[in-house]
Amino acid sequence: MEHYDLLLAIVGAVTLAATAVPLLFPGRPLSFPIAYVGLGMALFSLPFGLPTADPIAHGGFVERISELAVIIALMGAGLKLGRPFGWAPWRPTWRLLGVAMPITIIATGMIGWSIVGLAPATAMLLAAVVAPTDPVLASDVQVGPPGEDDEDDVRFALTSEAGLNDGLAFPFTNAAIAAAGAATAGEWLPGWILDDVVVKIVLGLLLGFVGGRALGWLVFHIPTQRKLAESTEGFVALAATLVIFGVTELAHGYGFLAVFVAGCMIRRQESDHSYHEILHAAAETTERVFSTLLLVLLGGAVADGVLSGLGWQGAVASVLIVLVVRPLAGLVSLVRTRTPRGERAAIAFFGVRGIGSIYYLAYALGRADFADARRVWAVLAAVVLVSVVLHGITASPVMRRLDEWRSMASSTA
Repeated sequence: MEHYDLLLAIVGAVTLAATAVPLLFPGRPLSFPIAYVGLGMALFSLPFGLPTADPIAHGGFVERISELAVIIALMGAGLKLGRPFGWAPWRPTWRLLGVAMPITIIATGMIGWSIVGLAPATAMLLAAVVAPTDPVLASDVQVGPPGEDDEDDVRFALTSEAGLNDGLAFPFTNAAIAAAGAATAGEWLPGWILDDVVVKIVLGLLLGFVGGRALGWLVFHIPTQRKLAESTEGFVALAATLVIFGVTELAHGYGFLAVFVAGCMIRRQESDHSYHEILHAAAETTERVFSTLLLVLLGGAVADGVLSGLGWQGAVASVLIVLVVRPLAGLVSLVRTRTPRGERAAIAFFGVRGIGSIYYLAYALGRADFADARRVWAVLAAVVLVSVVLHGITASPVMRRLDEWRSMASSTA
């Protein structure tokens, strides 16, 4: 009972921090993820007798909490984007998905195999789980809430990339799961291509499009005495997220993809309506609570020794993934685009890793036996920590400088 009461107090304090901490550090070189990880390290280092924050021992809990955080963040990301779908408006996004993501997966797999010494299937898993950029922890470099005029190319590219590649990492994660239980690629490759790559992606995109259009009509156009959008409740965002995700998963599609596409489709309905701000605020608040809890647990895992199996090889790998692989892959993907050089560098640099990667690793380890699972957790935890600290410190100054540069360029044009 004492542990229960303590956990209630901690959850309450974490929830309060989720709303208070971002207000304490607006525009400062200390983001809320850094503060929450530090809080977790402090809490789990004190003699409170808290349960261990071992991500393997509590893999099911980590998977479900991180899944909820990601799908709610994906709905919020979709609701931010007012730019219509199309090849030209989304060109940087398609480049990042079609070029940067595969390069990142191949390079990370080689690092995991050659430097960390992981088995091929485990190296493939590491590559898959670090492939997606994060829609949860990258708010400082993403498009702001609906109603804010800040949908420049850098913020749009990073927001839309995070929204889509969180779903597109699923086929590669499932490939690693299949490879871990098969003797040869011939046993799993044909079925993987048909089911995990084609069928599930198509279903995710289709159900997200149809479901988003239907929910958008329900919210803004259903002929009742009082339109749903005229109310002040934002719980529709959470309801839409759960409905779209649940239906798509039951239909054997990728729910992550469907939720993001549905968010974009809802935003396209009455795109200037003030209710979009209410929807986004509700999604953001809910997502922040879940992400805060996970970041505190990440800090607790660090305090409980999740990095103990890292070794110098894992440390080198984590730095290479964040500081070399993603920036170079991003720059290559944006070659010969109209995006200015400084903005291309910012897009390439801010490949934030976080909650999405934690989800994918917990998901995979719950479905197959991988050699060196603890070492993969150590490398991933190091990658997320490096990203949280580095990107958290640099996001506000870099984005502010880019905004100033654009303002000067427009005034002299």
